[in-house]
Amino acid sequence: MKKKLLYSVCSLVMACALASCDYLDIVPDGTPTEKDAFANQGTTEGYLYSCYGFIPNNGNTQSAIDFLSGDEVVTAFESDPFAAFSQGTYTAISPHMSYWDELMGGMRYCYTLINNVDGVPGMSKKMASDYKAQAKFLVGYFYYLLIQSYGPVIIVKDVEDVNVPIDKFKARAPMSECVDFAANMLDEAAIDLPPTRDGDEYGLATSVAAKTLKAKLLVMAASPLFNGYAPHKNIKNADGAFLFEQKFDQSKWDRAYEACQEAVRIAEKSGFALYKAVPGTNVNAPEPADMTQRSLRFAIIDKGNLSETIWGNTKGQSNNDIQAKSAPYAQGDKGRFALNAIAPTLAMMERFYTDKGLPLDEDPSFPSRNDWWKVVDAPAGCEYAEGKVPAFVCRRDPRMYAWTTFENGYYEIAGDKPEGSNYDKKYRRGKAEGKIVMKMMIGEPSGRGANLNTLRNNNYSPSGFLNKRLVDPLKPASSPKINYIHPYLTMADLYLLAAEAAVEVNKLGEAKTYLDKIRSRAGLPSVDAAWAHAAHPDKANGKEGMREIVRQERLIEMYMLNQNFWDLRRWLMAERCMDKAPDGVNILADNIDAWWKPTQVQVSRAFTAPTNYLMPIPQEEIKKNPKIVQNPGY
Repeated sequence: MKKKLLYSVCSLVMACALASCDYLDIVPDGTPTEKDAFANQGTTEGYLYSCYGFIPNNGNTQSAIDFLSGDEVVTAFESDPFAAFSQGTYTAISPHMSYWDELMGGMRYCYTLINNVDGVPGMSKKMASDYKAQAKFLVGYFYYLLIQSYGPVIIVKDVEDVNVPIDKFKARAPMSECVDFAANMLDEAAIDLPPTRDGDEYGLATSVAAKTLKAKLLVMAASPLFNGYAPHKNIKNADGAFLFEQKFDQSKWDRAYEACQEAVRIAEKSGFALYKAVPGTNVNAPEPADMTQRSLRFAIIDKGNLSETIWGNTKGQSNNDIQAKSAPYAQGDKGRFALNAIAPTLAMMERFYTDKGLPLDEDPSFPSRNDWWKVVDAPAGCEYAEGKVPAFVCRRDPRMYAWTTFENGYYEIAGDKPEGSNYDKKYRRGKAEGKIVMKMMIGEPSGRGANLNTLRNNNYSPSGFLNKRLVDPLKPASSPKINYIHPYLTMADLYLLAAEAAVEVNKLGEAKTYLDKIRSRAGLPSVDAAWAHAAHPDKANGKEGMREIVRQERLIEMYMLNQNFWDLRRWLMAERCMDKAPDGVNILADNIDAWWKPTQVQVSRAFTAPTNYLMPIPQEEIKKNPKIVQNPGY
């Protein structure tokens, strides 16, 4: 199978598919279109790729619902479509972006393939089984996305009869039935899928991806938002049937735990592991020189070593996606792909641990909150900054240095040669080193403007911090990106899900084992070794304390990987994290002492509880099917 075919076919069929995405829209049997689609192996392959074309592009910074809309970053692109989800301006009448109709249309394509592939001339039984399994996997994935967004949805098990009367239209099914249906589809798919794929087949469904997605689905379903604590749990269908369970069900966590165990076992057996930059495939990149930071920075984006990515997005990035929007600002035509505008929030910067592997307020050796912003000299020879910095950024989690930067912090990126450099000489640390020193104050190269009268309205960091994750250190300012595989599922994600489920079934030692895999790669001590010296050491020995530890670890490790937006919702934490403008530092300052002053970012943020814990079902869909009950508040 050819990736180039995937891209070209998807772009063509999506234009047709999106014109008829209602779940009742069908291609009638016997039409020339359907006959042509399954005329031979080649056309059927193209049709399979059309099914993949419905997968949302999770690496698109403009349109992805969940990439930049959590509380971990703030951007200078508040007018882009994704920002509606941070600003709380989406409604049932104007949902901005909706999975409902698009993914229902995608499932119709998948079922059409399942119903026709066995009759394709010349296609082997093995290949037909693989194609059907891939289609089932996609149905399971589409249901996962729908449940995550809307809660209970309509269960569609086949291509619907075009002549079905309105009184036979389907209503939303109870949550438990939706989850069971999706889980069963993934189990069925796994039977006939290979554990891994490479070469031209990379990015297609595998059995490891199916089992990992099932584990993720069941952890989501066991989480507070969907397990007895839901603020919207009293929603009913027209017949009076509740759509959500009315009380907490521990068996959901038991089931999620078993699914995580199975997925971890299969993934590890198939060779998946956390990425480590040893011996390294990016030998041409001089930075990061620190091997811990190097492993963290190149994880996910190293196409020569995809051991951590269980399933990824092979569509590539556009010219103005995460790498261009995160790169330090450069002026002129050569810097048109160095937009300096993806900014970690202060809340995210606070989440990163100290170098002892503890939260800031749990590490007795870390400065007290009152001393965080005292300006000091960066330690001589350190691998994260030089010059004046606040105590807040010293002695921190290596992930903070690998994935974010700040005034006088390092940014590992190409463009450091003295001749024809894209970057101002004020940035440069050394002629032979592939990193620059960030200068972000007013009047400095990455500042918002030369002075307060020349402020840019975009291409600046709203928080005073800057993202480095997913940015290839070899990317120059004059080039938009070096393509990478944006992940859907990773081993880090799976280990963290397994840890979360282990806590909820009171297997705290097992949860720590999973967390320690993550922490070891990050250069941090084990949970027990770290918390033995914490202000409240007993926290790591109880269920509630470990739940909090797992959640913080997940918010750190999954930074910029499309999880924050959903995790804060399923944990019922979104209303206190997303209903206010984030904090940063004083980006209008022109001196170092004034710069390091916590300051609220001037953006609009709104989260209405309980309404915004679920997405609105598009009003147009409810008009088509009066049996669909809208989520509360829309």
